[in-house]
Amino acid sequence: MPDALDSSGNPLPRRKPKPEVTSLNGRRLKPATLMMGYGYDPVLSEGSLKPPVFLTSTFAFESAAAGKRHFEGITGIREGGAEGLVYSRFNGPNQEILEDRLAIWDGAEDALCFSSGMTAICILMMAYCSAGDVIVHSGPLYAASEGFVAKTLSRFGVSYVDFPAGATRDELDNILARATEMASEQGGKVAMIYLESPGNPTNALVDVQAVRDARDAAFGADGPPIAIDNTFLGPLWQRPLEHGADIVAYSLTKYVGGHSDLVAGSVAGAKKWMNPVRSLRNTMGGIADPNTAWMLLRSLETVELRMTRAGENAAKVCAYLRDHPKVEGLGYLGFISDPRQQDIYERHCLGAGSTFSVFLKGGEEECFRFLDALKVAKLAVSLGGTETLASHPASMTHLSVPQGRRTELGISDNLVRISVGIEDADDLIADFEQALGAV
Repeated sequence: MPDALDSSGNPLPRRKPKPEVTSLNGRRLKPATLMMGYGYDPVLSEGSLKPPVFLTSTFAFESAAAGKRHFEGITGIREGGAEGLVYSRFNGPNQEILEDRLAIWDGAEDALCFSSGMTAICILMMAYCSAGDVIVHSGPLYAASEGFVAKTLSRFGVSYVDFPAGATRDELDNILARATEMASEQGGKVAMIYLESPGNPTNALVDVQAVRDARDAAFGADGPPIAIDNTFLGPLWQRPLEHGADIVAYSLTKYVGGHSDLVAGSVAGAKKWMNPVRSLRNTMGGIADPNTAWMLLRSLETVELRMTRAGENAAKVCAYLRDHPKVEGLGYLGFISDPRQQDIYERHCLGAGSTFSVFLKGGEEECFRFLDALKVAKLAVSLGGTETLASHPASMTHLSVPQGRRTELGISDNLVRISVGIEDADDLIADFEQALGAV
């Protein structure tokens, strides 16, 4: 079957769809509806209802002039990037459709996909940091993120200042003043404000609006970007770009992928923030592969259903765990006791999520007994999948964080992180009940 042609007889790009239908009768279509076809026209791929997996390393140009123009965009001679398909380190049909749909969830102008969440975070930070610069970040962060800042970027002359997740506006003003002074002494700048909210694994929330106000007061319109890892609540339960963040990052491995069968990441935001990241990704690689992008397109069709069911399950499970005599406390956003955290939750969040911390009475030994006794829930790291997972951050995901830092961040030896899936809630409660019996 020949390619579709434009009015001049030239082949139409296979990925480029007809004009998108994003509203009907004055009503803007919801993301859950747009996930079924946005960014793809079956006419351009032999009528296939779903996008094929485009397994190719390179793409044929329609003309030499077009090839030149694509590379002008890729190399930065002209802003805007490639205007068509070039080479699979830069772009591809599956990846571009995925990026179009990811941007919809956060109301972003542009999005980029990566081979893992940490690839996305590392390239994001490297795109904005130079020797002498300072990153300001919240705590806690995922251990690999914190380690990349403290151990890897520091080797290249980038330093950091951190602040607790619930910091107030006055505290943030002081932190930014300290970071600015440090950067001046080092001959650099404050390159980025990097947040993780809720923080992993404590669920501590950051006041994104206060961070934005402090940034604007300290630096004005030319201030550093505010980036946020939204993995724990996104894309359904929190929309950080609406509250002052400039860039939102995800481990797509988690809720977006949702089936514990792939690894990927993304960042999204305005084109002006994405362009430097895209340029570095073009150089370093790290784009998600076509098959992974295709699987994520499949997952995006059900992400709202899965997250809604998991959130409902988590509420029921936490209601049971809260009153259990062997449970000391819960780090669950549906049961916040701190007024400051509750205020942030009410302003920023659309749901309590399904990943939370359980603090058992005891320590590592009691947590291990509980974890080893689980029958339905799986003892594994990660989160956001269809199955319920449980792990011990202090000895697993955050083991590389020094003991003193773990204590400071509230990552104690009696903390178990649980990500509730979409099983039957009563079955999960029965599993936790018998596992707690082993403690």
